[in-house]
Amino acid sequence: MNFARYTLLMALLPPLAMVRLHAREANTLTAADEQAGFDLLFDGKSLDGWQQSGNWKVEGDAIAREGKGGSLVYSKRKIPDDFELRFEWKVGKGSNSGVYYRPGQYEYQILDNAVHVDGRNPRTSAASIYFCMAPSHDATKPAGEWNVGRIVCKGTVVQHWLNGKKVIHLDYADPKWKDNVELLRLRGGDLAARGANLSLQDHGDPVWYRSIKLRELGSDDQIDSVSVEPATISPDVLRAEQKKLKGILERRKKAPKK
Repeated sequence: MNFARYTLLMALLPPLAMVRLHAREANTLTAADEQAGFDLLFDGKSLDGWQQSGNWKVEGDAIAREGKGGSLVYSKRKIPDDFELRFEWKVGKGSNSGVYYRPGQYEYQILDNAVHVDGRNPRTSAASIYFCMAPSHDATKPAGEWNVGRIVCKGTVVQHWLNGKKVIHLDYADPKWKDNVELLRLRGGDLAARGANLSLQDHGDPVWYRSIKLRELGSDDQIDSVSVEPATISPDVLRAEQKKLKGILERRKKAPKK
């Protein structure tokens, strides 16, 4: 099976079938994964290849945050310009984390939407491009249950998937999304930036990751092209968002220059 056929097959799988496909085999590569070029970044046993401050551990078959420190960074290879990343995640009640896959403040949000304050704003909710693009809807499972995440980036297209459903399809070169691009820029992210290491955020809360798989996409790999619209954000939430942005910018001005 070549890369293009594998990508098309994954895009056409019914959402429930895709979730079952990933949930069935934690921390392993299927024959199809290997043929498509996926690398397994966590084997379920050790944190070899990851850099940290001592605040992450292997718990059962998952990576778990266990104390104060910083992000867990995969150091063996950088994220390719065009790629597909698959992973499973779960959070404790009210928990917050994130998957950083490009330089700067560029994040697949990990969150307990039901309890954490960021869940009030779709643009900072689980599976959002944090402070940039809201998912189409809340596809999360309750805190304590495993979710299946997926990120696909090719050219100027960024996709976020959650539990077998595509919830973000952003072509940041499309003028339609210029306000979203600007919002992320003000926060400190550049959608065109490349060359980061995968980073799992420590936000001081219980969070678990497993089945982390990465592959580079080639020019012949086709990605799902169906558009999805971000969730509507209410006027009250937008006002709170602007207040938060103002605080970010003011703190940045006061911060000592490096």
